[in-house]
Amino acid sequence: MFKDLVMKALPPRVRDHFDALAEAADVLAQVKNPNVLRSLGPSGVRGLLLHRGKQGIPTTVPARHSAYFDWTYPNDQPEMRELFQRAKAGQWDSDRDLPWHTSVDPLNPERRLLPANFIDHGALEREGARLSELEHRKLDYSICAWMLSQFLHGEQGALFAAAQVTEAVQFFDGKLYGSTQVMDEGRHVEVFSRYLQEKLERLYQVNDNLFVIIDALMADGRWDMKFLGMQIMVEGLALGAFSTLYRVTNEPLLRELLKRVIMDEARHVHYGVVALREHFKSALTDAERREREEWTFEVSLLMQNRFMAYEVFDEWFAGGRLSREAWRRVVMNSPGMNEFRSLMFSRLMPNLRELGLVPERMLRRYESAGLLQYMLGKSAPELTAEDLLSDLDRGRTANQAAALA
Repeated sequence: MFKDLVMKALPPRVRDHFDALAEAADVLAQVKNPNVLRSLGPSGVRGLLLHRGKQGIPTTVPARHSAYFDWTYPNDQPEMRELFQRAKAGQWDSDRDLPWHTSVDPLNPERRLLPANFIDHGALEREGARLSELEHRKLDYSICAWMLSQFLHGEQGALFAAAQVTEAVQFFDGKLYGSTQVMDEGRHVEVFSRYLQEKLERLYQVNDNLFVIIDALMADGRWDMKFLGMQIMVEGLALGAFSTLYRVTNEPLLRELLKRVIMDEARHVHYGVVALREHFKSALTDAERREREEWTFEVSLLMQNRFMAYEVFDEWFAGGRLSREAWRRVVMNSPGMNEFRSLMFSRLMPNLRELGLVPERMLRRYESAGLLQYMLGKSAPELTAEDLLSDLDRGRTANQAAALA
């Protein structure tokens, strides 16, 4: 009670600053395993407290991994070799294959970047932030640009991690496939950057939680942790995030861009599951497996917190128009952001189950975080990109029919 009174007495910007520090401290305090804390702690300080990704200068991250050479060039993983063949056939040229001539007006109500209810505008008003109809559309534009900016930052991390993984992975067929992923990620950086700069003319800074994950993965010397973090966690969540935007946007260029990226990302997640499935079952000690189980949970929390869009809050409401705490309530309960989280974790959790990373002892923690509900469903080897896109298109058609009814 006394704490609440003190917080209310503080100026809005100071109160929001303490709210941010308390949230960061809460995330780090939940890490119980000392090995996980050693892995994530330094990156947490650099990202959540020092905001290294928001200083306007390039970030230097020391990398500590071993490059693994095999001079016999074996065919040692048939499923990875098949993925390599599919990846070669699936390469696309963004200049040739995307309709960049399409005119994009972020405020056009006939071709909305996001549906009108993606952010709950009524909840914003109930929290005290009254916006005009034009301001509502501008806020939706900001949210979409913020989402795409985080996609871009994540793809840069994926590009660098894919290069490291290709060096470090101990399957030669995996190295061949990894070379195609490096190309894929470079293309994704290209298309998201071009769309943001040429069509939306806006770029948001990297979210602190995303910075922590990328920073930790780049610095970790263990090849399987790079796989787990990037191929399963970041790529799996990205696949769900891209799927959400593909399903709800009415902007044709963005839909075609996302469709092609989703086809690539589905292969990337499949690659991660294939690489780690047997390794986690037979090549780890109990202590190593336990560390990876808990690391996975902590990164899930970081990814869950990532989608509070505080960078948009800072642009629109910081300084008293709306408190950071109130913004968090709006984002947590908005229909579009709920669907966003649901699709992200419904793509991630079945893959964690497939890898045996959600043991019985961890179920209660996942349930308390609201993530256990996403456990059922097909994992990456069972869910093809074609199946995923078909499901998304059916869901989109059903939503449009409901809107017209």
